[in-house]
Amino acid sequence: MEVKHCKGEQGTTSRTCLKRTLGMAFDILLFLFLFLLMYSLFSFLFSVLVPADEGSMTVRQLLFMADELFLLLAAVFSSWLVLRIRGLSFSILGLRVKGYSKDLWKGALFALSFYALSFVISLLSGSVEVVSVSFSLSSLLMSFLFFGLVAVFEELALRGFVLGRMLEAGVNKFVALFLSSLLFSLLHLANPNFAVLPFINILLAGVMLGASYIYTRNLCFPIALHWLWNWLQGPVLGYEVSGNRFGESLLNLRLSANEWMNGGDFGFEGSLLCTLLLIAGTLIIMKMESGKLRMDN
Repeated sequence: MEVKHCKGEQGTTSRTCLKRTLGMAFDILLFLFLFLLMYSLFSFLFSVLVPADEGSMTVRQLLFMADELFLLLAAVFSSWLVLRIRGLSFSILGLRVKGYSKDLWKGALFALSFYALSFVISLLSGSVEVVSVSFSLSSLLMSFLFFGLVAVFEELALRGFVLGRMLEAGVNKFVALFLSSLLFSLLHLANPNFAVLPFINILLAGVMLGASYIYTRNLCFPIALHWLWNWLQGPVLGYEVSGNRFGESLLNLRLSANEWMNGGDFGFEGSLLCTLLLIAGTLIIMKMESGKLRMDN
């Protein structure tokens, strides 16, 4: 898809650029407003129909999954409505799998490689220690589904709509990538144990997740990467996931006092080691995707 940029575009006046930019900003604000409205409505109706007593851990997990499903439904409806108002197709968000199925496996493999490397470094440095192993197939499957909902929702909203709408409006791809990643990090402000380094790392994670999208305009790679990133980090390896925990984990860890290496109570995303690996991972993805783009052209 060809993206028109204001700068240097023949026949494009500053007024046209301003109109395009204001339209993009309005669309994003409208999307956020509709999203909050729909999510509040879904949550209210659910609270009326379902008793407030959370009960067992399994029931709480199901409630978390229901809440994440409401977030996804609200994002889908809001983005569809705004795009329809603009006369744009929902397909421009980049959810098409046909022709991009390999990117699903590449994203999953990238996440697996990232955490294999980071966990080996953490073990060798003594910043983490495996205390025990607790295998629960049902817990792993439930958490896998939960983090799938998380990945699809966040990538659809932050990369598909927000980043995609900026690119569609002609914003420089790197500026758009930074701004959408900044919003991604700001949305985690209410997470437990959120601090300066976690803020930076979530921003960098947003950049890494969007690095392929600015070239491909497809969400297969970032969804798979995001999905396996969260699932491997929490339910498999035993870290907190952005300060939160979803049920039991395969590995039970003992963290050393060196939070710069293990992230402490926020999880691995709160560590300096994660910062360095995120930067390296982003550069690898950008080089890979920009190289493919040059070959295609």
